[in-house]
Amino acid sequence: MAATKDYYQSLGIKRDAATDDIRKAYRRLARKYHPDLNPGDKAAEDRFKEIQEAYDVLNDAKKRKMYDQFGFYSDQGFAAGGAQEGPGPGFGFGGFDFSEAFGAGAGAGARGGFGGGGGFSDLFSQFFGRKGEGGPHSGAPAPEKGTDLEYALKIDFWQSIRGAQVRLNIHRLDACGTCRGTGSGGGGSTTCPQCNGSGNVTQMAGAMRFSLTCSRCNGTGRMRNACPRCRGEGRLATDESVEVRIPAGAAEGSRLRVAGKGNAGTMGAPAGDLYITVRVEPHLFFSREGDDILIRVPVSVSEAGLGAKIEVPTIDGKALLKIPQGTQNGQKFRLREKGVFSARKSTRGDQIVEISIQSPDVRDERTRDLLKQLAQVDARDPRAELWAKV
Repeated sequence: MAATKDYYQSLGIKRDAATDDIRKAYRRLARKYHPDLNPGDKAAEDRFKEIQEAYDVLNDAKKRKMYDQFGFYSDQGFAAGGAQEGPGPGFGFGGFDFSEAFGAGAGAGARGGFGGGGGFSDLFSQFFGRKGEGGPHSGAPAPEKGTDLEYALKIDFWQSIRGAQVRLNIHRLDACGTCRGTGSGGGGSTTCPQCNGSGNVTQMAGAMRFSLTCSRCNGTGRMRNACPRCRGEGRLATDESVEVRIPAGAAEGSRLRVAGKGNAGTMGAPAGDLYITVRVEPHLFFSREGDDILIRVPVSVSEAGLGAKIEVPTIDGKALLKIPQGTQNGQKFRLREKGVFSARKSTRGDQIVEISIQSPDVRDERTRDLLKQLAQVDARDPRAELWAKV
């Protein structure tokens, strides 16, 4: 039997974590281990699948309740590595009346381990239900909203600054067009995909094996009036091109939401959402820090020493910057409101210009003589302060 999975540990959360905490943990880990962000990394792909599996269970109240009770989950209730479909070999408990085993008047000692009162039968009916009672696992499964999808989108620097309309190809479960997501068809029947026509499913709980009536077909083994195209699933895997609007000023790692473009829900339930993580390709000489734009601009020795007015590139074009006399290498100047526009703040950042002094190219004796004269005129030791503090 396979080892029981700890879904809480998979998401790095406590067992009493709230729904919002579960979603935040999932989105954080999904961004980190998404296959699109880790191409060719099998370990990251396996970790992503583990995270997705844990989220699918813990984000659903009914599934989480069952998982918390038994430490594992499956669509039929109990689950373990040895779970099987069909009646299978060995013993089962189908048709066995547990009330007869304990007796109607059995004392608290016989039933106390299960909370008293109803013994095994109450325990099982709590999770599996009895036919006609409408329990959480009786009759047809309840509609469930589709799961969210996470994708990464690479854009260039200028698209992030100015905004753009881009198309993203995604793979998702879409509602079947024939049955409109309901799973029902106009006539005929198909073999139940859950029990393969047997009408029963076999599940393990510890060392015990239970033969349960298939909740998908109610034990008939057939899906009556199932949609022939999706075989009653109500959903079909499809590749879709989604148009995404990148807002001006989108930063690296920012997330966009496209409502209703996640996986379709079951039995006509609403679809989940598509979440897109923005990845910005670096620019040749611009970089970004928050809403500010950073750039290193080379200047000559004479411009730095004597001062000058120079043209520097900005995201809006050229701008004039005054370099004061005696400017030092690495000194920074600020161009107000020449950075990225923030729609949230309704303000623009600044552009920070860092000066990079370029040494002269000494190719003739005249240049060499001029530099020697400069050294004689300005005989200061540029490292004097450094040595004074050693």
